[in-house]
Amino acid sequence: MGFIFLILSLAGALVHIAIKRPKRRTAIIDIFLLYSLVFNVGFLGFFFGFIPHVFFADYAAAAIGWQAGSHFQFEVGFHDGAWGILGFLCIWIRDRFWLATGLGWSFFMLGAAYGHLQDTILHGNYAPNNFQMIFVDALIAISLLGLLTLKHRAAKHLE
Repeated sequence: MGFIFLILSLAGALVHIAIKRPKRRTAIIDIFLLYSLVFNVGFLGFFFGFIPHVFFADYAAAAIGWQAGSHFQFEVGFHDGAWGILGFLCIWIRDRFWLATGLGWSFFMLGAAYGHLQDTILHGNYAPNNFQMIFVDALIAISLLGLLTLKHRAAKHLE
């Protein structure tokens, strides 16, 4: 599912740019970053983290290759949901809020990618929502960090 949100964030940003035709490089970076925050943090965190882990915990556990019945999933679900809310708030709150949201989610995603990699290597867990998430989580983190870096560098040039 994560790959779909990466594609949707890119497609949404490209459509937005095609319609609005921004001239400034900073505006284009902001559009890509906003769509990434909304789709890859907001939608992914809330609808594919919070809802499955909290309301469909046994199904989510099976898809990841975890044991069903762990209360830890409830905590993970609320963690993802909190970040999802922050991703959606990026629509209205800008500036350093984007930086905080992007850095925090990227830190979590890199840790999650490492955890999925470790589970694959140590326990042979090749369940689709474990193994493929190594790549999805890392790619989301890297793309967000890259966009935040571009935004920071573009802002420096304006000073």
